Order: sequence, then structure tokens, then C-alpha cells
Amino acid sequence: MTGKWNYLPLTTEEQKSESELAKTFENVPPISELLALRGITSTAEAEKFFHPSLKNLHDPFLMPDMRKAVDRLNKAMGKKERIMVYGDYDVDGTTAVALVYKYLQQFYSNIVYYIPTRYDEGYGVSLRSIDLAAQQDVKLIIILDCGIKAIDEIAYAKSLGIDFIICDHHVPDDRLPDAAAILNPKLEGSPYPCPHLSGCGVGFKFMQGFAMSNGIPTADLESMLDLVAVSIAADIVPMVDENRIMTYHGLRRINSNPNMGLRAVIRTCGLTGKEITISDVIFKIGPRINASGRMQSGREAVELLVSRDIAEASQLSKAIDQYNKDRKELDKRITDEANAILEKRGEMLSEKKSIVIYNKDWHKGIIGIVASRLTELYYKPSVVLTLANGLATGSSRSVQGFDIYKAVDSARDLLENFGGHPYAVGLSLKEENIPEFTRRFEEFVSAHIQPQQLEPQLNIDAFITFSDITPAFISTLRRFNPFGPGNTKPVFCARNVMDFGTSKLVGKNLEHIKFELVDDTSGKVFNGIAFNMAEHFPYIHERKPFDICFTIEDNKHQSAASPIQLLIKSIHIKK
Repeated sequence: MTGKWNYLPLTTEEQKSESELAKTFENVPPISELLALRGITSTAEAEKFFHPSLKNLHDPFLMPDMRKAVDRLNKAMGKKERIMVYGDYDVDGTTAVALVYKYLQQFYSNIVYYIPTRYDEGYGVSLRSIDLAAQQDVKLIIILDCGIKAIDEIAYAKSLGIDFIICDHHVPDDRLPDAAAILNPKLEGSPYPCPHLSGCGVGFKFMQGFAMSNGIPTADLESMLDLVAVSIAADIVPMVDENRIMTYHGLRRINSNPNMGLRAVIRTCGLTGKEITISDVIFKIGPRINASGRMQSGREAVELLVSRDIAEASQLSKAIDQYNKDRKELDKRITDEANAILEKRGEMLSEKKSIVIYNKDWHKGIIGIVASRLTELYYKPSVVLTLANGLATGSSRSVQGFDIYKAVDSARDLLENFGGHPYAVGLSLKEENIPEFTRRFEEFVSAHIQPQQLEPQLNIDAFITFSDITPAFISTLRRFNPFGPGNTKPVFCARNVMDFGTSKLVGKNLEHIKFELVDDTSGKVFNGIAFNMAEHFPYIHERKPFDICFTIEDNKHQSAASPIQLLIKSIHIKK
């Protein structure tokens, strides 16, 4: 990685916290600094952080409308009304539907689930689904991971005698749908302490409220935290507060006794018998579940996650794995096509601060991934559009620290629909509006983005020496898991390290460096890997000192001599 290295010394308040924490962690000096950076001020808070407890989950009834939602659900079950559990076709939506459907099925049989198709119905509530619900005599729809902007659709459903309970986490507008209840921790004025739940997390809180109101022990519900953990990891919501608690316990469940559908995916990924980490969920498990909705139908993902038959789960997992392989091929082709267009435009040298790109023939299920790739490559907020159902439909992704939701919102009068988060927004508009949207989007980005947001930034958590990397330090560092936004994996900087004399180039094109490194504070040799940094090898091979930024990773190779390796993020050569 290239880019600017940033290190912000502790503030005065953080220094006070660090001094207090250092009394407890004096044998592992960097730990107190890492804790202070996370806003932890005392040993008691550190223990709470290191031992995430389900007892510290928030009262679900702090969320506005929770009592209304629970009462409406209890009423539906009491009157034996048919209930539909409805969700988005991505990982967050399908895990949410699976959780709520499976949990309620234990107590109630007159319940069905529904996932709209990405290509025929698009995102959110479709009129087709409401008509189908009316035909099936559904009286209550619990909608998860979408619905907060479905004003007209929910009004139409109400005219047919169908109520909605909305469980969403996307940014709401000023005007809200006329639903029986709206559960969304981002509602203006909400006192809920954790505003950054995933859609599945909101569904979990709803079921928690339902269980509490009916005197039901929550052990069965907590056994479904594996689904919540997958949603939190895949949707990249902040790994703080109860998100971190739920992910911690969800990962434990994934590693001990996961949902049968997840077990089948784990087997397909080749992770059986291995310690599954949050990275495995993000890069292996999540994409396979997501591939169902991208390439075919999200309903298949729900079928997998609610399956009770091992043979059926295995068959569904294999089908979804094939979707993921097809998705990868499409992803590469479309990304290459997009890059070719942008290179022809001279995007690298362009003074524009954003990217908007359109091709009517691109696959709708892939454009979100392509937007992510373009953002990573060009480091600009990016919108990728294709044609679907007569509209230009797209996905956008942002760079660190820039709110792309506000940028899209600035051109809302040109849009048919949009919704999302500060870092990712989905949108649709008429084809003829694309040029004006492109102009307005660029105008907003140029006016509001900061220069430092347009280049990669590497934030250093702490400076350490190799003598600091002790078994006690590694053991304590592992307790910072699970990592994610708001609790990112610590990035360390070590100065004046040198090649032990045995580092070498590896990879198909010898593009990576496999390190054995030493410094002058320790006699230990540390293994490391630096991807795509071969240009530094001639200097390094001369055994001259250089500085590195790195994270500390568990070494999963069975033949590895060391339990850890340094993942080198950036190298500064001494000039």
C-alpha cells in the first residue's frame, strides 16, 4: 500500500486513561495505549471489553415503537393471522429473514417468508409482493433490512388490510411510512444506545423484545447469534457496543455448533476443523450467501439458512458456491471493462473528485462489487450504473470519512429511488438524467471532500519494537477480537528493521516479499509478508534499515515455525 502514514499522539484525556491502564498492563506496554484509543478509561472497562457479555445487551424496549411492534405481533399470533417475513436479497436481509422466521416458527405455524428478486422487483417493497401477500391472506408483514422509504407501497398494503412492522437500519427520510411500528435505531431522536445495528441485528432485538414480553427464555434466540455475526461482518457496520458483543458470541457459535446451513457453507469453503475468524466470514462465508441474491434468488440463501436437513443444506450450499464462482468471473470481466473505460478517459490524471460510470449491459448483481473495486483503485467516491427494468440502476461506494449518502441525496430530485449508508448507497434514475446526475454528484463531492480523503491513509495505532512482541502481548492482542469498523485491527509501526538475510521474492510473478526480519532490540526473527511490494526488494536485500507498518496475524499454516506473522501494509525506505 502507498499513501500517507498518520500517527496522532494520545490526547490529554487519553494519556490519563493510558496511565491508569498501564498499572494493570505494565508487562504489555502497547496494550494500554490501544485501549485508551478505544475510549476505555479504567481496568473495569477493559475487563468488560475483553469479556463481551450478553448481559450487557441493551433493553430492546429502549428502541422507539418496540412495544407497538411486540403488541402487533402478539395480536397477529393471538388472532391466528398469516404473517409474512420479508427481507432484502443480500446477506443482511437473508440472515435477518432466516433468524426471525426460524425463531417464530417455534411458536407459530401460520408464517411464510419472502425475498424479492433483484432483477424483476428490485430493492425494497414491491407491489407484486403485496399483491401476493393479499392473495395468501397475509395480514402482517415483518420487513427486515429495508422498508424505511416504502411510503407508497405500505400505504397500498394498508388499503388491502395488511399491516407492516418495519425493521430497518438505513437512513430514514423526514417522512416515514404509515406502518404499525417502525424499528430503526437511526430514527431522529431515538434514545437507543447502539444506532449502528445491522438489519439482522434489528430483527434480533425485535425477537428479544417478543421473548421478554412473553416470558420466554432467550437461550434459543441467542443460539441464532451466528446469523447476526454473519450480517454484521458482511454489512460492515461498526464493531462496537452490542454489535461487538453479538459478533463475539456469534463467532463462538460458528466455531462450536453453527446453523446447519452455515455448517454446509463452512464445509464448502474448506473451513471445517479450523478456527473461523471475522475475516473468514467477510471473505469466504458472506460472499457465498450474497452470491445467491446477486446471481439468482436470495430465497435460496434463506432456504439454506433455515434448512433442518443436512443433505438439502449440502446441495443448496454447492449451488450457492457455484453462483459465487460465476460471480467472480463476472466481477473480473466487468471491473476490467470499467477500468478500460476509465483509463481511456484518463481518470488517474483527471482533476475530477468522483467517478460515475454507466453501461447498460452490465450485470446488476455485480455493480456494487465493481464500485468497491473502482473506489479502491482510484480512491474516489464511485457510482456504477447499469440498465434494469427501464431505469439506470446503480450502487455507490465511498472513501474513508466521506458521506456518500449526502452526495447522492444532493441530487434526489433526479432520482426515482435511493437508500443506504454513509459509505454505500443504492439508487435508480431515468437514463436521460445520468449526465445531470453526474454533474451534480461531482459538484457536491468537489465542494465537500477533503484533500486527504482522496489518497490512501494509513493510521498508525502505536510505535513498537520487536522486543514488545512477546507471547503475553500476542495473547492480550487476540482479545481485541472481533475486529471491524470502530475497532479496527491495530496497525503498528516498527522503525529500523532489517532483513535477516533470508527474505525472498514469492508469487507467480515474484511480486510479493516473504520476510524474515530483525531489529536491534531483540534477538528474535519475525516472519512477514508484503504483497505487491517487490520494487523494494533490492534495497531490503542489502540488509539496510527501513521502517514498516504492519498488523499482527495468526499464522494458519500447519508447517509454520511461528504462530504469528507480520502482514506488512507499507514500507518506508531510508533515503
